[in-house]
Amino acid sequence: MASNRGVLSLRFNQDQGCFTCCMESGLRIYNVDPLVEKAHFDLELMGSVAICEMLHRTNLIAIVAGGSHPKFADNTVLIYDDHAKKFVLEITFTTPVKAVRLRRDKLVVALLKEIHVFSFPAPAQRLYTVETRENALGLCEISPIVTAERQLLASPGHKIGSVQLVDLSNTEAGISSTPLTINAHKGELSCLAINQQGTLIATASCNGTLVRVWCTLRREQVVELRRGSDPATLYCINFSRDSEFLCCSSDKGTIHIFALKKTHLNRRSTFSKMGILGTYGESQWALANFTVPPECACVCAFGLRNSVIGICLDGTFHKYVFNDDGNCNREAFDVYLDVCDDHEF
Repeated sequence: MASNRGVLSLRFNQDQGCFTCCMESGLRIYNVDPLVEKAHFDLELMGSVAICEMLHRTNLIAIVAGGSHPKFADNTVLIYDDHAKKFVLEITFTTPVKAVRLRRDKLVVALLKEIHVFSFPAPAQRLYTVETRENALGLCEISPIVTAERQLLASPGHKIGSVQLVDLSNTEAGISSTPLTINAHKGELSCLAINQQGTLIATASCNGTLVRVWCTLRREQVVELRRGSDPATLYCINFSRDSEFLCCSSDKGTIHIFALKKTHLNRRSTFSKMGILGTYGESQWALANFTVPPECACVCAFGLRNSVIGICLDGTFHKYVFNDDGNCNREAFDVYLDVCDDHEF
C-alpha cells in the first residue's frame, strides 16, 4: 500500500480524530478537524516507517520499520514516548510484524500466523498467543476502550473467510478463553472493523462486493451491505462512534456510507420489490457515496457533524458532509498533506 509520494500506510487513531502517515521519510501525525500536523518524526530518528499505532491521543505511539530506509528490523515493535523524546520499549519477534494495536491496558501484535497479546504499558508481559490462518494483511482489531461493553480481539480464524473472537477481559498470563468463530465469508478476509463498544464487527472478503455486520454476542449477521457489483480491494472499514453509520473505502477511491440503525435510509435495488435476482435484489446499497478526485487507494473515517474523511496514498485529504437523503457535499478540496522529504520540523 505504497504511493509515489512515499506514503507507506495510513491509519486513524481509536476516536478517528487523528491519523498517522507512515512514510519513506519518517512519520507524520495529524489532527483531523481542524487539519493540523501534530508531530513530525524525521528519517534520522525513526528511519522509514511501515506501521504506526497511536494510543488514543497520548504521548505513546507504536512503530514498525519498513520501506527503503529502515533504521530498525521489521520484526521489532518499538514504543516511542513523545514527552520523554525517546523509545521506551522494544519487543522483538522471530518473524516480521504485520500489525500492531494499542489500548490503555493491552498491546496486540499480529504476525503471519499468530497474534500475541501483552499487558501494557508496564510491565509489558505476554499474556497469551492466538493462532490464525495465514494473515499477510495483519488483520486484527480490538475493542478500543477499556470500558467497552465487550472486550474483544477479532482476527482471522483457521477456516477460510472465518473470524475468531477472543475475550480480552481474561488478563492472567497464559490464560485465555477459547476463541468463538463466525463463518463470515466464503473467500479470504480483506478487511475487519470493530465498533467502540465491541458489540459489532464488520467484515469484507477479497472480492470486496459485500460488507457484513455481525453481532459479537450472538454471532449472528445483523445486516449485509453491498458496496458494488464489481470486485474491489477494500482498504478500510470504520464505524461511526455511535455505531449509527459505517463507511468503507477501496482501491477505486470510492467511499461508501451505510446507515446501520436506520437501515431504511439505505438504497435498495429496483429489483427488490419484484422478488427476482435472489439476495442480490434484496441487498442494501449505500445511503451515500463519493469518489475522491485522485481515484486511488484511501482510508476513511467519520468526522464531526455527519462528515466523512478520506485520506489517499497520494497525500491528499478530502472531507465530505452527507445527509439522510444521501446527498454529499465536499468541504475540503484537494488538500495536500506535507509529505515531502525536504520538510523541516
